[in-house]
Amino acid sequence: MQKGNLYQTFVSHQHWNIFSLTTSSSLRASRLRPYTASMAASLRLPSLTSLFTSPSAAGRLRSTAFLSWRYRPRYSSTSAFSSQSAAASPPETEERVTRKKNQSDDRVVTPRSVDFNAWYLDVIEHAELADYGPVRGTMVIRPYGYAIWEAIQDFLNVKFKETGHSNMYFPQFIPYSFIEKEASHVEGFSPELALVTIGGGKELEEKLVVRPTSETIVNHMFTQWIHSYRDLPLMINQWANVTRWEMRTKPFVRTLEFLWQEGHTAHANPEEAEKEAMQMIDVYTKFAYEQAAIPVIAGRKSKVETFAGASRTYTIEAMMGDRKALQAGTSHNLGQNFSRAFGTQFTDENGQRQHVWQTSWAISTRFVGGIIMTHGDDAGLMLPPRLAPLQVVIVPIWKKDSEKEGVLTVASSVKEVLQSAQIRVKLDDSDLRTPGWKFNFWEMKGVPLRIEIGPRDVSSKSVVVSRRDIPGKEGKVFGISVEPAVLVTYIKEKLDEIQFSLLERAISFRNRNIVDVSSYDELKNAITQGKWARGPWSGSDEDELKVKEETGATIRCFPFEQPEDIKTCLMTGNPAKEVAIFAKSY
Repeated sequence: MQKGNLYQTFVSHQHWNIFSLTTSSSLRASRLRPYTASMAASLRLPSLTSLFTSPSAAGRLRSTAFLSWRYRPRYSSTSAFSSQSAAASPPETEERVTRKKNQSDDRVVTPRSVDFNAWYLDVIEHAELADYGPVRGTMVIRPYGYAIWEAIQDFLNVKFKETGHSNMYFPQFIPYSFIEKEASHVEGFSPELALVTIGGGKELEEKLVVRPTSETIVNHMFTQWIHSYRDLPLMINQWANVTRWEMRTKPFVRTLEFLWQEGHTAHANPEEAEKEAMQMIDVYTKFAYEQAAIPVIAGRKSKVETFAGASRTYTIEAMMGDRKALQAGTSHNLGQNFSRAFGTQFTDENGQRQHVWQTSWAISTRFVGGIIMTHGDDAGLMLPPRLAPLQVVIVPIWKKDSEKEGVLTVASSVKEVLQSAQIRVKLDDSDLRTPGWKFNFWEMKGVPLRIEIGPRDVSSKSVVVSRRDIPGKEGKVFGISVEPAVLVTYIKEKLDEIQFSLLERAISFRNRNIVDVSSYDELKNAITQGKWARGPWSGSDEDELKVKEETGATIRCFPFEQPEDIKTCLMTGNPAKEVAIFAKSY
């Protein structure tokens, strides 16, 4: 079994998977309820607490935790972000700063089993991934959190260019008249729009929309660039920020402003557009499996959940640690909906004028939240090695001043050896913290491997290696030679094992929590238990909305992997050619 292609290895497991800003409040009041389902289909940005355990006290200095990681309930700061209303005024900055100053060095983390949302918020705080922005609903992505996003960018950027796309950038401000041109688009997005009405101290002649997505402005420019079939296909991508005025926010998962990439393509025929939409959801699926170790289920969205303005939406759905679904990436076949609205046409080979066929597709910083909630445990983050900003941390240990120089010399040498092998490594040689504190700190940040070097290791020319994914003595191996070839080979093998192990673990968790159902009562029972329900479906849009109203679950997708036999719809009793997956979601 090749560990290099984790997606191919596990795909069979999917069975059947400063301006004046105003919100458009008047539009929201009249349209929020009718278009809730439509809005949910768009890729939106897209929760801080876990219980630390001290390292095993085995008699060695490295096993002594000098910092007490005590469990106690938290009631205040953990819920401030996730439950805040975007419309409310920001909290007093001075009050928040004072609260942070008064916090002790104890990194108290709520166990996942006690309160999953509080755990999530605590991990984000203590792993230093993000912090509160001064405007409610916004967040500041800290360097470590941004480094994870950069790793996502680095991989996908290569894949986008390999598939023929070029990066560019479109303006953040979009004329409101552009949004109005595509009827379902304005209906779907109007409750979430942030509008600029004043600029330079004067009221604008036309209000501007702060980019919620770019299909409209892209089409405006495509109309100027596309004239002939020779100009097609046109395939571009941009890395940008997006603003959607969410009323309930959760860091990384759903914030007022978030980061993403959005690809846009134009084609001469519908077959090319469909091939492109499918190609990009496959890119996302392989990325999720092979890089993030998240076993997503790829499939088609229902009509109710389709992106506003798209003919078809394809999605990758991930099961989080609380068994809720996370829409982790989407690819839309836009058909000719936007090109007809904007008059984006070309002259074909027969001299006839035709509207282009289009796609758009996106992944965002929501995926960072997905990584946290898929792999994290009560000790904090657990990062897949291929996306971890740091793959190895070296913790030198000495008790006497006379031991310090020798330990640090070997530690520095080990760092250089690993760096030369393109392994992302950090030497934590600070003497301001104890080794036990460092162990807990780097476990919280999810570094896959820790190398410990003490005086006895220097004498034996070896190191101790601890795995983040296997806690305690079971994950610790003594006596690994510091000889470069041996050490590098061992570390790389262990990183691959961790990557593979995280995916296996996530697949097992997902499969245990998907229930096959054949009736509506069985579906309701599965959802009540917090699981995903998979069953035959040919119900109407009204039937789908009834399921949502009565259970809180939505159709996450019709998986690409489908059974061959025709079944009976769990809701209507009519023949059903497809199974759908229902789940509660973020």
